[in-house]
Amino acid sequence: MADLGEDEARFAYYAEGNARQARKRVAADLIIRDEAGSVLLVNPTYKDGWDLPGGMVESNEAPRSAAERELREELGLEVTAGRLLALDWVPPDGPWDDLLAFVFDGGQLSAADVLDLQIKDPEISEFAFVGIAKAVTMLGPALADRLLRANAALDSTTAAYCEHQGRATC
Repeated sequence: MADLGEDEARFAYYAEGNARQARKRVAADLIIRDEAGSVLLVNPTYKDGWDLPGGMVESNEAPRSAAERELREELGLEVTAGRLLALDWVPPDGPWDDLLAFVFDGGQLSAADVLDLQIKDPEISEFAFVGIAKAVTMLGPALADRLLRANAALDSTTAAYCEHQGRATC
């Protein structure tokens, strides 16, 4: 049996190393399509511009679970997020630390599911299904690029990894 002093020293060593490691903000979004192939966008009340459904990951929450939770909270929709389509590192901006942005496949909704969508959260003012070309004009440049790369990944077996440093580097 290990000496208690050794265990405490090892724990302290690991805790010190953990305290020095990077802490990242993490976001998790979904690409959700209707039967026509249009993508779901939401219009948040707390910032300018449209967004993909999803949101910020809470402490000790898995990104996929966060995307599912945010969708449930905002639109009352229960989906099981599919595979990872894109991961984007976004550098610090203003008061915000750097960010890891995950985009998962949210699948395709039936016409009945689309009709059942309702805004459940005052953070969302409206939602719309739009074609990719229109979606790109409704999103900020970094998110538009992320959407294009994630959408392209739907037709491949790999996910896109990007680093946004003023422009996408993938």
